[in-house]
Amino acid sequence: MAFGQAGGPPASVKDIARLAELLAEAGYETFREARHPYGLTQRQAAGKFTREEASELLERLEGEAEALDHDVAPPAPVTARHPVRRASTTDEVAASAAAPDDIVTAFPDELLADELVRRGWSCTPPS
Repeated sequence: MAFGQAGGPPASVKDIARLAELLAEAGYETFREARHPYGLTQRQAAGKFTREEASELLERLEGEAEALDHDVAPPAPVTARHPVRRASTTDEVAASAAAPDDIVTAFPDELLADELVRRGWSCTPPS
């Protein structure tokens, strides 16, 4: 097997579409955005999965979606470097917004930083 090649038969188009749908529900537009939070390889970030890899990720994403439906905290991503905290409701944050011009300042710094980390960015507090 050559470097970077899949170690099994490719996943079906249906499975890839379902993965993309579940990742979109989790807030990621592409596989690349979800690469670090979900521990995807470069090959997987390009949308290329084996059947086994796709089924494992589908189980994981469906488990997280089911946990959210039952108001249970989803399991932390496998390769997360920082713990991800989510706001309990967006109403708490939206209620504190004064004007549309100040929408970014209405959100707590920790919430903004957590969202950036969730999307693969690195955030450090100022010294």
